[in-house]
Amino acid sequence: MPTQFAPLQNDTFLRALLRQPVEYTPLWLMRQAGRYLPEYRATRARAGSFLGLAKNPDYATEVTLQPLDRYDLDAAILFSDILTVPDAMGLGLYFIEGEGPKFERPLRDEKAVQALKVPELGSLQYVFDAVTQIRTELKGRVPLIGFTGSPWTLACYMVEGGGSDDFRTVKAMLYNRPDLMHHILQTNAITVAAYLNAQIDAGAQAVMMFDTWGGALADGAYQQFSLHYMREVMKHVKTEKDGVRIPSIVFTKGGGLWLKEIAGVGADAVGLDWTVNLGAARAKVGDRVALQGNLDPTILFAQPDQIRAEVAKVLESFGKHSAGSGHVFNLGHGISQFTPPESVSVLVDAVHEFSRPLHAQG
Repeated sequence: MPTQFAPLQNDTFLRALLRQPVEYTPLWLMRQAGRYLPEYRATRARAGSFLGLAKNPDYATEVTLQPLDRYDLDAAILFSDILTVPDAMGLGLYFIEGEGPKFERPLRDEKAVQALKVPELGSLQYVFDAVTQIRTELKGRVPLIGFTGSPWTLACYMVEGGGSDDFRTVKAMLYNRPDLMHHILQTNAITVAAYLNAQIDAGAQAVMMFDTWGGALADGAYQQFSLHYMREVMKHVKTEKDGVRIPSIVFTKGGGLWLKEIAGVGADAVGLDWTVNLGAARAKVGDRVALQGNLDPTILFAQPDQIRAEVAKVLESFGKHSAGSGHVFNLGHGISQFTPPESVSVLVDAVHEFSRPLHAQG
């Protein structure tokens, strides 16, 4: 029997993604459930490790809901990690405190790459269980976002074996053996499309693809090794579930140069980092997609009056709302773990306060 979820009480976020009229600009924050919240740190301590937190649906539900209990946000996002996918592929994900994610078996030679296969989705059942549990416990308050890393961004970690400052290992493979790189990317694209669809089936009401390292690529390489595979993913991601539209968002950090091309990958909305002017972005893409973003996360270390002033600048940069336009307020990248929680209250209240008159004018 399909899970029966409570009716949605606040669909402002979904309507904005679909470029439908809204009364105010909705917002959520990348990494909104995270280390800047003391309640998150307490739950993380009980879980014993990051993976203990991410792989336990009860803990994942708890930390997903924490920011919603504290702030008047317009969407929840599944608490998980983009690297659950390569972990399911057998690369052996682990975390070192202060150093971030690592893989025991990175893809460093032809044999390892050729052995890479699309994993059984059952190995990610803990993610889908968390989606269903979170959606149930939200009780219709706000929509739930599911997510994945882009094929290229996942490949960076899979080849480098962890984070990187210069991506020399993965880029060396890209230039020396593009055939191997395309095998990784094609495998990733098939996997993440199925992964997003399974999240939708489990209860996700919108999905987002994070292309965190797309901006590390040269022009030309970006189109071939990142954009192409995001387009392949979007071709296969469900756009509706039980007759209800499921909007999608793509975000390339450092992707402002390729905005027109990103707007054509098939998603409903494009996320922008803080280097992009919203008004200029809107002029480039017209009404093809909604836009999401794009406050500099470090503004949250400023004084309350300055935070409010910068929020107003972002909203004014987007401009007057009109039929067919859509804007979801967000940061230009994930919230810093050092952010004072009270600064987020200032931000959230300012977005709701300042955006209502702008929508009334539209």
